[in-house]
This record gives sequence, structure tokens and C-alpha cells, in this order.
Amino acid sequence: MEILKTYKLYIGGQFPRTESGRSYVVYAKDGKPLANACLASRKDIRNAVQSARKAHASWAAKSPFNRSQIAYRMAEMLEARKAQFIEELIVLGNSKAAAEKEVKLCIDRCVYYAGWADKYQSIIGSVNPVASSHFNFSMPEPMGVVGVLACQRSALIGFISQVLPLIVGGNTVVVLANSAQPICAISFSEILATSDVPAGVVNILSGNISELLPVLAGHMDVNAMSLTPVDSQLMQKAQELAIDNLKRIKILDYDFNLAAVQGLRFISEFQEIKTTWHPIEQIAGSSSGY
Repeated sequence: MEILKTYKLYIGGQFPRTESGRSYVVYAKDGKPLANACLASRKDIRNAVQSARKAHASWAAKSPFNRSQIAYRMAEMLEARKAQFIEELIVLGNSKAAAEKEVKLCIDRCVYYAGWADKYQSIIGSVNPVASSHFNFSMPEPMGVVGVLACQRSALIGFISQVLPLIVGGNTVVVLANSAQPICAISFSEILATSDVPAGVVNILSGNISELLPVLAGHMDVNAMSLTPVDSQLMQKAQELAIDNLKRIKILDYDFNLAAVQGLRFISEFQEIKTTWHPIEQIAGSSSGY
């Protein structure tokens, strides 16, 4: 008898089973059972958000260069394991050419956002002219914990395209993986666990989107939501629940397989701008400010 692998959740840098004990079957393109995946629960969401919140302060305080190094390490690890991800995508229904193209694009996208990690602050930030003897600076700061509904039309590239710009910007994330095809996202968590990404920065759950998304959207310790289109009623419900603590909602309706679907805006949309005033000290007998 064939024993199907059960893919676990990824919460707080560990791989727990769902506290509910539930699972569901993931099917290959030919309809054959491929694996089991955990059917995450409301309690798993709470645990994931708690881990993300705990990790946020130290992750946001890391130097942008250090976050860049970690993102680049992800690219190196994905490059080393690309044969595994190509095979997973093929089993899930992609042609060999399409699978190879998607994995290559995922590697490139990790490198791309690694390059932005220590540059976006200089571009988004500014020194503002003021009519008083002050310096006035506006600088971006990460929003905090971001809930992510990964693209349900792709198994890997959508997941990476949403998560990477969030974490290089200093946010921590709780991700609801592609419900029908969660295997690649859970496999990528093994790369996260070995790429110097601190525990709790990325948390990945698999399960029923209609059950999990409202819980994540309504959680009062989640600061923003990165959504991709699903059922319109479910999307409306999630947005209504997010109102309670004024979550920022961004709906990313893109084909993430396009090379052009990347850029500074995917980082800046999940940043807040902090403005600081600092008095200009005057030296006695001089009209110059220092």
C-alpha cells in the first residue's frame, strides 16, 4: 500500500501538524492522490499570527543589507533544489517547459527583491522643505504583520511574488497557500528554514480558504492584507472584516508569470511613512545651521 506524504504547516520556524488533526488529499493532474496536506484551523491562524508578531520587531530592526543577504540566500537554495520544484510543478499539471520557466523566474525574482532590500528606503524616503529651522525627514517603515492570500492560480510564482517584497520591506507574514496546490509553498518553507530567515518571519498554512481567510482578515493583530482574487462574496467578507482595525487591503490581480510583474510598488504598498522633525542648532555668532 502506498503511503502518501503529509505536508505539515510552517509556523514559528517549525513544522507542526494542525492542532485540529484534520487533513485533505492533494491530487495530481491525472486525478491520482499525490499527498496529504494539513487542513489548518482557527487556532493555527492564531498561532501563526502570534509567531509573526513576536518576530516582527527584530526582523524590522535588521539592517536592509542583512535582509538582502537572506533573500539572496533563498535564491541560492532554490537554485540548488530546482529539480525538485520542477518535478512538483509537472506533477501538478504544468508542462516541463512551463515548470522550468516558472522555477527560473522564481529564482530571478528572489534575486531581484534581494537587490531592492537596501535601496527602497532611499527612493521612497525624502528630505522635506520646511519654513522653520528644522530638518524634516520622511522615511518608510514596515506595517507589521501582513496576512497573505497566495495566488490560487499558480503553485509557486504567485507565492514568492507576494511574500518576497513584504519581507524584504521588514514585514512578517502569515500566508494561506494555494488551497488545491499547497505542496510547492510548503516545500519552499524548507528553504526558508535553512536560509537564515528568523523563526516567525514567514508562516505558511494550507487548508480551506473559505474557512481561513475570514479568520485571518478579522484578526486584530494583523495590520494589512495582500489578497489575490477568489470568490467575490468571500473577498467582500474579508474586506468587511478587515475594517474593524483599519487594515490596509491590496488586491493583486496579476499574472505573476509575467516578468514585468515586479517592482518597487510591491514593497512600498506595505510601508508606512514616518516623518521626523529635528531642530537645526545655531552656533553663536553664525547664521548657518548645522
